[in-house]
Amino acid sequence: MTKKMPSVSQNRSFSVDEAWWQSAVGYQIYPASFADSNGDGIGDIPFIISKLDYLSDLGIGFIWLSPVYASPMVDNGYDISDYCAINPIFGSMADMDRLIAEARTRGIGIVMDLVVNHTSDQHPWFQAARADRNSPFRDYYIWRDEQPAQGSPVDIEASFGGSAWSRDPQSGDFYFHLFAPEQPDLNWANPALRADIYAMMNWWLDKGIAGFRMDVIDLIGKQPELGISANGPELHNYLREMHAATLAGRDAVTVGEAWSTTPANASLYSSPERQELSMVFQFSHVTQFWDEDLGKWKPKPIDWIKLKATFSDWQKALHGKGWNSLFWNNHDLPRAVSRYGDDREHRIV
Repeated sequence: MTKKMPSVSQNRSFSVDEAWWQSAVGYQIYPASFADSNGDGIGDIPFIISKLDYLSDLGIGFIWLSPVYASPMVDNGYDISDYCAINPIFGSMADMDRLIAEARTRGIGIVMDLVVNHTSDQHPWFQAARADRNSPFRDYYIWRDEQPAQGSPVDIEASFGGSAWSRDPQSGDFYFHLFAPEQPDLNWANPALRADIYAMMNWWLDKGIAGFRMDVIDLIGKQPELGISANGPELHNYLREMHAATLAGRDAVTVGEAWSTTPANASLYSSPERQELSMVFQFSHVTQFWDEDLGKWKPKPIDWIKLKATFSDWQKALHGKGWNSLFWNNHDLPRAVSRYGDDREHRIV
């Protein structure tokens, strides 16, 4: 039977062998396509609330809620223009507060998607940064006068294609973005930026959420001028600082999305004594069957022995050191029933 999460008032520290989330089933909800209450063709928070009894009957311990923040929706909500506002297409902050409260009465925690590697270019921070080189928000982002020479060590390619450096027409300078040009990367080397992020995280935790799924968290320590994107030298210092500023003493769960993690370095994120994250998503079982050039768009047939060996390697590597997250798919990947099973003949609808 799934353990129920404690009430919000039970802010206690815990060891790796007693945390509520270790026996909880997490369920990702992609709000836009989950359930629509008003017939506009877009899923919303009120209808999620109406499905909580169903989710409780399934034994769900926490819901990972994909972004519902204010956003221009260039990247399906992963381009956030206000961390403390709800996108009207999903509902209101009152709806969000009710979701947190109603879920908690059923022993279900709400885990927010924390997207702090980058913001939307419509975020007030970036708007101020591009408008004035002397703005204190200028250093919240990463700028340079010229685009790196093509083929140079610091000519980093964005995940969505093209250079990770784009010229801002308003300021005339180039800014760094590992994803879309509308998603400028935040400069985690700036203590003021980090302080603002921690304040925002505490604001949500004080509302009663159960924790955070941290989007591409292995990228926040980037050092573009050295050609470093993932697992930068300051990454774990930032995570320990984040834990101390927001998570210490709270009974919250944190799951880091870390595409670059390996069995060798995963314990750096998740060992309890390091005071960083509860666990990480690792993708070895997914990427080992991707095409070398086309990735997930041209997957290879599954070698079931190899798949089982990968899961076994991860379990052994973190045994007694940290906590494994076990998952089959998320919003970036095909549904598990389609990739690993049969979504036609034996699909139950």
